[in-house]
Amino acid sequence: MKIYNTLSKTKEEFKPITPGEVRMYVCGPTVYNLIHIGNARPMIVFDTVRRYFEYKNYKVNYVSNFTDVDDKIIKKAVEEGVESAEISERYIAECKKDMEALHVRPATTHPQATQEIGGMLEMIETLIQKGHAYVAQDGTVYFRVRSFREYGKLSHKNLDDLEGGKRSLLVSGEDQKEDPLDFVLWKPKKEGEPYWESSWCDGRPGWHIECSVMSRKYLGEEIDIHAGGEDLIFPHHENEIAQSEAANGKTFARYWMHNAFLNINNKKMSKSAGNFFTVRDILEKYEPQVVRFFMLSAHYRSPLNFSAELMEAAANGLERIVTAVSNLNFLLEKAENAQLRAEEERLLEEAKEFTMKFEEAMEDDFNTADAIAAIFELVKFANTNTGADSSAAYLSELIDRIKELSDVCGLAVEKKEGLLDDEIEALIEERQAARKARNFGRADEIREELAARGILLEDTREGVKWKRA
Repeated sequence: MKIYNTLSKTKEEFKPITPGEVRMYVCGPTVYNLIHIGNARPMIVFDTVRRYFEYKNYKVNYVSNFTDVDDKIIKKAVEEGVESAEISERYIAECKKDMEALHVRPATTHPQATQEIGGMLEMIETLIQKGHAYVAQDGTVYFRVRSFREYGKLSHKNLDDLEGGKRSLLVSGEDQKEDPLDFVLWKPKKEGEPYWESSWCDGRPGWHIECSVMSRKYLGEEIDIHAGGEDLIFPHHENEIAQSEAANGKTFARYWMHNAFLNINNKKMSKSAGNFFTVRDILEKYEPQVVRFFMLSAHYRSPLNFSAELMEAAANGLERIVTAVSNLNFLLEKAENAQLRAEEERLLEEAKEFTMKFEEAMEDDFNTADAIAAIFELVKFANTNTGADSSAAYLSELIDRIKELSDVCGLAVEKKEGLLDDEIEALIEERQAARKARNFGRADEIREELAARGILLEDTREGVKWKRA
């Protein structure tokens, strides 16, 4: 298995610290509002990475945090006249609802920053004692960037260039820094803000220290994979490396994975541009499984453009798989032969090629686009090589193979229940509209889809009548 490591800028063979186990940390959202569609990409991508490891029988310890103390949370709390904790707990619950809708499995652990303050105080004290951090006059604790010689190794940034850029960015209070590059580990409280006691001052942690502490507590001092969006490479992940390796004296993470940005109609998503969408906004228009399929339709390191046209293509692609499984289940219900025939054994052996293609794609830096293409090939094979005389054993094997590969991608392609009456009526109505518009191709598709799912249509003078086969 090869993973593109941001640290080395190359694909590297994956070698876990402990054979058969994967320790993986994925930076989660700051919970001050509903998550946006950009947040959904890393959630879906790295959930799929986790699913593939589990498919290959690895034991995965998957940790993804919630940042529940932050300026934005505090601002929202002030606006609503409530405690910060009320805001964060509300949006943690809402985030979990969206994750469930998108078929993102809960992490092994979902730590919250406010519940890990003790560990943060401990790590900061260690950094001070080792000379990697210092206390300013007002009690702010800063990390001494130049004390960590490898600073910049993840983002591949030069320290001198960074310092030149920082000189013009100094803000009030930063004149107490030893160096413009130094960053905050602990900061003094402000009126009306949540705070915790410390030997330096009553205050709260800086953002970067949170993940270093939570990763160490739940995964250990060294982990296999650290992941997140590419916007986190610098400064967040760069600072995490500096803190963790300076405090622990060990390599923090072996592999760093970062997904590319999601654009909206070829533009960067932003509220000012009027193209900012929450997951809830999107789910009002599209099925969650279609959104997930769309997110996996491109390689995670490639920019992904969200548009109505591409979502329609994703819906059609997913429907191809769902329809194929539905058709196979229909044949399975009617199958008269139970035992596998010799010719079917040969076909199943031939079909292993598509599972191999799927695994080759996933093991080449988790290329989900090519993995889905392999599922399509398997679907085409199943459509071409099945019929009314197919045995139950053969059909069951094909169904299981399609479902298994789809499940690795988090795609539920088998509808557990039959069509409801109102769903049937809606499809019949759509068929009638297609016929009226002389779109006979679509009308025939609907009839075939209904027939495959056991619904027979009869055109009469009184209108269309239907019955279950």
